[in-house]
Amino acid sequence: MTAPDKKQMKSASRLFAVQALFQMESSGQTVEKIVREFESHRFGEVFDDVEMAEGDPAHFRKVVDGAVNWQAKIDQMTDRALVAKWPIDRIDPVIRALFRAAGAELVSMETPPKVVINEYVDVAKAFFPEGKEAKFVNAVLDHMAREEKPAAF
Repeated sequence: MTAPDKKQMKSASRLFAVQALFQMESSGQTVEKIVREFESHRFGEVFDDVEMAEGDPAHFRKVVDGAVNWQAKIDQMTDRALVAKWPIDRIDPVIRALFRAAGAELVSMETPPKVVINEYVDVAKAFFPEGKEAKFVNAVLDHMAREEKPAAF
């Protein structure tokens, strides 16, 4: 098996970040505990004969830390992108975690907005392969990206 390239590792880290943020919200565990668990037990491990992808620990930490540190701003951006009367606390918790992870990259990192949108739409497809969630995620992230980094468009 060939070693994953940097892009694959970042993509895996985004998926892991969404899982970690979901787990933090649902379990009430601290960011430090969740990050340690993912870095020591998820990246590159084998579960039920399925090898997990090798993530980029630095990128994973930046996304998770950014989502936690900027959560209020990210949630406000998400609320503005959602249809009226549909606040962020009413959406699926996995998608909420996804918006927070993507929002962290838009708000606190230098990732180009179009890359953020494409990568997190792919994450949505991984979690919801049969549904319309990917189109919903695309629309909301496009709105958030245009608000946060209008010069990129």
